[in-house]
Amino acid sequence: MQDNNLKNQIIGLLQNNPEKSYSVEEISDALRYHGSAAFKLIVQELAVLEREKQSIVTGTGKFQLNPAALVLSGIFHGNDKGFGFVSYSEVESDAFIAPDNTLSALNGDEVEMEIVRRADPHSDKGPEGKVTKIITHHYDHVVGEFQKTDDDQGYYGQIRLTDKKLKRFKFYVTDVGLKPTPGEVVTADITEYPNSQHPLAMVGVANQVIGSVDDPGIDILQIVYAHDIPAEFPEDVLQEADSIPDHVTEEEMAGREDITDQKLVTIDGESSKDLDDAVTAWKLPNGNFHLGVHIADVSHYVKEGSLLDQEAFKRGTSVYLTDRVIPMLPRRLSNGICSLNEGVLRLCMSCEMEIDQEGNVIKHRIHPSVMKSTARMTYTAVNQILEAHDDKTRDEYAELVPMFETMGALHKILYKHRKRRGAIDFDDREAEIIVDEKGHAVDIKLRVRGLAERMIESFMLAANETVAQNYDQAKAPFIYRVHETPDADRIKSFFEFLTAFGVNVKGDPAHLRPKTMQGILKQVAGKPEEAVVSVMMLRSLKQARYTDQSLGHFGLGADFYTHFTSPIRRYPDTMVHRLIHYYEENGITKQSKAKYGGLLDEIATRSSENERRAVDAERDTDAMKKAEYMADHVGEEFVATISSVMKFGMFIELDNTVEGLVHISRMQDDYYEYVEQYLALVGRNTKRTYRIGQTVKVKVVNVDKEQSAVDFDLVNPEETPTSDLLPKRPSHSRGPRRGNGGSHKPGQSHSSNQHSAQHGNNRPNDKSRSNRNGSNQGRRK
Repeated sequence: MQDNNLKNQIIGLLQNNPEKSYSVEEISDALRYHGSAAFKLIVQELAVLEREKQSIVTGTGKFQLNPAALVLSGIFHGNDKGFGFVSYSEVESDAFIAPDNTLSALNGDEVEMEIVRRADPHSDKGPEGKVTKIITHHYDHVVGEFQKTDDDQGYYGQIRLTDKKLKRFKFYVTDVGLKPTPGEVVTADITEYPNSQHPLAMVGVANQVIGSVDDPGIDILQIVYAHDIPAEFPEDVLQEADSIPDHVTEEEMAGREDITDQKLVTIDGESSKDLDDAVTAWKLPNGNFHLGVHIADVSHYVKEGSLLDQEAFKRGTSVYLTDRVIPMLPRRLSNGICSLNEGVLRLCMSCEMEIDQEGNVIKHRIHPSVMKSTARMTYTAVNQILEAHDDKTRDEYAELVPMFETMGALHKILYKHRKRRGAIDFDDREAEIIVDEKGHAVDIKLRVRGLAERMIESFMLAANETVAQNYDQAKAPFIYRVHETPDADRIKSFFEFLTAFGVNVKGDPAHLRPKTMQGILKQVAGKPEEAVVSVMMLRSLKQARYTDQSLGHFGLGADFYTHFTSPIRRYPDTMVHRLIHYYEENGITKQSKAKYGGLLDEIATRSSENERRAVDAERDTDAMKKAEYMADHVGEEFVATISSVMKFGMFIELDNTVEGLVHISRMQDDYYEYVEQYLALVGRNTKRTYRIGQTVKVKVVNVDKEQSAVDFDLVNPEETPTSDLLPKRPSHSRGPRRGNGGSHKPGQSHSSNQHSAQHGNNRPNDKSRSNRNGSNQGRRK
């Protein structure tokens, strides 16, 4: 696994002291890296920084920040109050940007920035910056309801923006081009961005009507268009899909291994229609297990450079939004010839493994094949067989029951193997939002992952690791799914956070191992703080991504990992299959390596960006629909858990995963002070104390669906436990004012999911795809 912290720490040191030059020894002392091995690493990283022109060597042989590097670039993250932060490369702290220094940048813009005040090493104050140039705008279009008002400033009309990050801006529509009717939901291209003359206004041209504000499902469709997700397939792409035969031909079977005699089953959710993996397992005479993972050979049908391939690359992934799915491939492929439907011939890519009693893959073969699914199984049915031991279900599938029992035993071995090496098991809750025929949220249910779901997960992980290791060791250009070692500063902050719960961690944040994080989850398992510790741990980790470098997967404790098992819904998997075919046909030589060597980095980068886009759309849709559901429950009371405590109040999570805010201004029974050390709000007079993980009773008092905001009031605050967490003060000191630190006014909208984990794509399940027709967003690893 790769440790990327040292380079960042050196750059941070140089940037925080741009006028100072350092010898290698001085850098070693400042960063507390000692010993000959550490010295060598520092020298290596300094050489890299000099090549990248981040640093220069002075006449005395010392190292200093390159003055050209003082102009930094990064992503601007705007706040609705006008200020923002810039996340810029190579430094751990984001730079604060005051309202007068934003250059009217919008959230997500790529900007150039100069540091106007360095971070204070003796406090928690980070650096402050000033935006000097907007490199690229994040937004090039907006979506919303067209209106005509008395405040149209001479323009044709306005678009009412519901995007949380654009809520404070006016958007005026010119009379050029499309002239929508009030009440229509439209997209519009931005022609004028905010500037010094009109800092809170934009101008644009309407170009498409996507529906009426009263149409069922228009709320989700607005999110789709806002995230620039292609909602419809072009006609020429559909025609190309229609030209593909709906059955396997004799010619296509040539050169493939025939495995139609094996008992192969698909195991998915009841409503799944895109069945892209089949599995089989049996016990070998030597006591080991044979595991076969057979994946739909999408790359055979989606030819490189074809219209289908270009469209799939553009989409990157299927997107699952409550009651619908926006597929990566046309349904003729995803639900037809590429789906491993029961009883029909299908082309697949096979990964066959021999696994010993300790969970080690000791032999494997990766090859194209032709198969026929014996049975289309569901998670429910397999759980009935393995967990409930339901006689009726076991009788119905009597021929397959022994194989399922073998699979269950193999899963336990694979699971223990992952745990031994330190894989982090986030057993997070996943909600399913139920909607009526009009798309209105009517219920929220928690999905329960049974043995069948976890078993398929184990098999997919094993195949992904095996494929990745095979091509990494062959030194062939390839695409990997990586999850790098977390940054030391983030882990240090996380460890400090844990002390509020009495959890003390032994270990060096700069040289973290997965087993350390696994041990933390063990310590809090079953305790009230378990959920919030899991969330905070996720925040401390890096986002998983695609790359052409094999950097390992920290969360899985795996040295090799890729995505091979879901080519119907993920472009990187399709590309992995294409590479396997290419090396199968051409061998792994200097000549064959040259074909894809220069292409994979861009493919990986675009795939990661498209995945992030899908995750954001899924998260926004879930938050909006949860708020819609709670709007029908205003005035009702719930037992809930405090999921986060801030200066301005507390985030509260209900058992159904809905999250909302109790603002400090609504806590009228006392003057509450925020005690940062313990992440607690404590009443100055009553000593009533609210901490993360605590159970409280709340009432829903306000819901804003457009802003995905739910506001709560506390019920029966007199039942709240008390503490002595407040720091002792001199008797003459004045107590804090009610609402101290709270810049959030009562009733002001807020995002109920704004403090949710930002690493949704690190979730530890490669295949949680129940209700693939849209009710599940799909977990990722």
